Amino acid sequence: MNDTPQMLPEQSPESANVRQFIVHAEDDGIRLDRWFKRHLPDTSFNLVSRWARTGQLRVDGARATPGDRVLSGQAIRVPPADPARPVAPRATPQRVALTPEEAAFAQSLVIHMDEQALVLNKPPGLATQGGTKTHDHVDRLLDGLWYEHEGRPKLVHRLDKDTSGALLIARTARAATLFAKNFSNRSAKKIYWALVVGVPEIHDGVIELPLAKQPGSGGEKMHVDEEEGAPAKTRYRVIERAGNRAAWVELQPYTGRTHQLRVHLAAIGHPIVGDGKYGGQEAFLTGGISRKMHLHARRIRIDHPEGGKLDVTAPLPTHIAESIDMLGFDISKGDVLIDTGPPPATREEKKQKARTHAKNLRKERRGERRGRGAETK
Repeated sequence: MNDTPQMLPEQSPESANVRQFIVHAEDDGIRLDRWFKRHLPDTSFNLVSRWARTGQLRVDGARATPGDRVLSGQAIRVPPADPARPVAPRATPQRVALTPEEAAFAQSLVIHMDEQALVLNKPPGLATQGGTKTHDHVDRLLDGLWYEHEGRPKLVHRLDKDTSGALLIARTARAATLFAKNFSNRSAKKIYWALVVGVPEIHDGVIELPLAKQPGSGGEKMHVDEEEGAPAKTRYRVIERAGNRAAWVELQPYTGRTHQLRVHLAAIGHPIVGDGKYGGQEAFLTGGISRKMHLHARRIRIDHPEGGKLDVTAPLPTHIAESIDMLGFDISKGDVLIDTGPPPATREEKKQKARTHAKNLRKERRGERRGRGAETK
């Protein structure tokens, strides 16, 4: 099938540079701006909007706007591009080939591989994606993980730079679509381990505090914002405690906000050990405990494209394993009670359940009274 839309010449000599295109069946019903993006990608949205405002953009002779939907067989009139504003060709980013050492390092991170997915054990200090000053990151290392597949592996979620642990990678477009859907509808289960300062008073609970970008931080820091924040919910459970000094906790985020676990734990007064960004100086323990952040994506459980569940556990990085040993925790207790079911009800949810129960009870009693009244007549 030819993807190029049919172009018809304009009849009048003054319109020699004006183009007309016929809408194909596969474009039936799409927005006009989407049609331009698909077939004339060098035409900017601003230019299309200017043509619409000045009446130069028309569909079947009628004036059109970028948001209008086009139908199969319709004729789109496209004026000539402004010669005074040539569109610069979009630069194609050049990938720098990995060295043999970098490729070997990437492959050393793989803790699970099948036809549809890879799971990496991301080390702390390695970013998931690149940025202005970030050149070493997981996305770049994926060039070393093609193996025998034709398609390049794809990231489907992220971990903070200083967070270690299980990072899921899709090996096919089909897997990427399914995994993205699982993360979007929150059916994917992610279990984290963390060491926190102090011991939460409630040993098994839910933190439900809305989060937003902190003003003045350039979007680099989040904070609790009861009025403008997006909903955020975290389940936590204390696995073990070292007196009142520290606790080893299991965490399960039910939403995926930026820095959610870090902000939530700091907000209840128990910052993650080593997280100076949100816990300040109080986030660091003495006695030889590493100053690195003690947050690890321990386990990921998600629907597999070929059926069943993909369930992978990531070994601890050295600094967290050593801290757990120094604090006297029993590592065998960690995975015993992992809960991938629904979170316990919050106080508000319990109140709502009680209100609903009371309402249903009143309805039943009204029905019983009506029934007794009918019997006495």
